[in-house]
Amino acid sequence: MRTQIFFIILAIVAGAVLPLQAGLNVQLGKSVHQPIFAAFASFLVGTIGLLMYLIVLKFDFSSITQVKTVSPVVWIAGLLGAFYVAAVIILAPKLGTALTFVLIVAGQMTVSLVLDHYGLLGLPVKQINWQRLVGVAFLVVGVLLIRKF
Repeated sequence: MRTQIFFIILAIVAGAVLPLQAGLNVQLGKSVHQPIFAAFASFLVGTIGLLMYLIVLKFDFSSITQVKTVSPVVWIAGLLGAFYVAAVIILAPKLGTALTFVLIVAGQMTVSLVLDHYGLLGLPVKQINWQRLVGVAFLVVGVLLIRKF
């Protein structure tokens, strides 16, 4: 139970830092007049941070050779991450942070329901049911309220 609470808190914190990251990246994009450079810089700093973390963990870099067995499709994840960060940097100043992220969450929930329902990408199957659809409906209502006010 404690482990699950830890992971729930970690998920909330991970979600909470996304608007902060967006705001900081927007500021960087404005200062250099190029949102795509801000996304690049964000990934560069993140890459350096992850490399330092792996070094601290004493990661066995020889295991990297195992990535040769991975389907080439999985490398698209990096492009999707870059698209996401760049899109947020472009959208947040135009739509506002709250609307940007409520729309992102609505998109995430929609795709997540499909991935869960069909067990795509090796994820466990979790059928779409009325309760889950009501949750998505609440998100849509949230989008409408945030958009209006």
